[in-house]
Amino acid sequence: MINIGDAAPEVSLKINGKTMKLSDLRGKNTVLYFYPKDMTSG
Repeated sequence: MINIGDAAPEVSLKINGKTMKLSDLRGKNTVLYFYPKDMTSG
């Protein structure tokens, strides 16, 4: 579980064919938002 104030775990994802890591954004204000795939019950 992550609590308020905890460091976020390392996350990487592909955007337009480029891999971006959360650590690449260190020191910048960042919002990471997840949502269920469209048209799913989640």
